[in-house]
Amino acid sequence: MELDPGTVSIIRLAWSRLLGLEDGALEGDGGDRLYSVDDDTGVLTFVTLFGREILKGPRWAVDAGRTLTGPDLRSHSTLLSLSRDHGGRGLGEARLYFCDTLPRFDGPPAVVSGERDLVLDLERRCPPDDVAEAGLSESEHPFVLVEGDGEPEAGRPVPLAGAGYDIWEGILAHLAVITPPDERRKGYAQRIAAVAVAESMAAGLVPQWRARTDNTASQRTALRAGFAYAGTQTSVILDAK
Repeated sequence: MELDPGTVSIIRLAWSRLLGLEDGALEGDGGDRLYSVDDDTGVLTFVTLFGREILKGPRWAVDAGRTLTGPDLRSHSTLLSLSRDHGGRGLGEARLYFCDTLPRFDGPPAVVSGERDLVLDLERRCPPDDVAEAGLSESEHPFVLVEGDGEPEAGRPVPLAGAGYDIWEGILAHLAVITPPDERRKGYAQRIAAVAVAESMAAGLVPQWRARTDNTASQRTALRAGFAYAGTQTSVILDAK
């Protein structure tokens, strides 16, 4: 799936602002690597987006990165090596996906709740690493797919999967999706992701999906949900000054 050129421009604008660049800095399909120096940042990050490369971090990191290739900087181990003397610790490598078309599903409407207790119930059914990566309970706009009609005879509905989004720069809807291990491969993640996509697009936002490079299941779900691959992000956290 290809993104509309207007959507691409909007995404470039949002990421220019996220990376501390001028609004039009990422326009165009080529050009030299861009650098953003921020001596107060607590994160060193390398982004590729629609063919452009951007390195953002403190001066010492940016200067060291100028001699390295794009594939080197995309490697998490490279950024960890660069930041070893500054307490660098992992955030990891991820792939970036975006969407500008509404998802379509056959069948009955999904039964969805935004109840915070259900979000917590869902997270208790998931591995801690997945919970930390998704951060659904901290999401500004959470959605939980529930079993049946959402009104069992006793107790709360059973949560099957969850998705949510935070708003970045007033432009992007940064999505998170989480599914308990025993509910996977049933289409639940794709279905609740579609709800989050539809809600975010109705709010005038461009949905963004970030999946770790080692999380092929998340990448597949993104593609099935209508997202298009656009680039990568590799980051490490730095010690506070």
